[in-house]
Amino acid sequence: MSVTVTYAATCTIAETLATNTGSAPAAMRVVTHTDYNETATLNSGTTPPATTCASFLATLSSGSLTIDLRTLNGTNGAIIDGNGLKVQVVRVKNLGANPLTIKSGASTGHTGFFTATTGTIVPAGAILMLFTNDNGDDIDATHKFWDLTGTGAQTSEWTIVMG
Repeated sequence: MSVTVTYAATCTIAETLATNTGSAPAAMRVVTHTDYNETATLNSGTTPPATTCASFLATLSSGSLTIDLRTLNGTNGAIIDGNGLKVQVVRVKNLGANPLTIKSGASTGHTGFFTATTGTIVPAGAILMLFTNDNGDDIDATHKFWDLTGTGAQTSEWTIVMG
């Protein structure tokens, strides 16, 4: 398998300045803010690397679900085992009507960006995207779980890139 991922964190703003001079027509009063936009492409030869991925819909059962980074759902039903890899990019969209909390697993938790105590809350309808820059635990038998909590059978979209 070969993986190339292009990630982007952009917020492009077109700001139209007030009409305070007759010498500047409307088209000339637009300032576009793009200075802090980020985009990059990762693959097996980059630092950090991207070598495998999983994209899936996660559905809670009775308000909870555990994601196992050693047995993720991959393309065409393939099981993706992140053993020995680091999570490089995570994208989560909460499709539910209530907040979704992501924590390091209570047992054999994968730490580094989701804490075991307070976790990270993704509000209803919100998107969380995290480029980890090769930080966090290596995935292994003792660092592999993320616990999700929310309400009922709410769902969320997940993309996880590892390398």
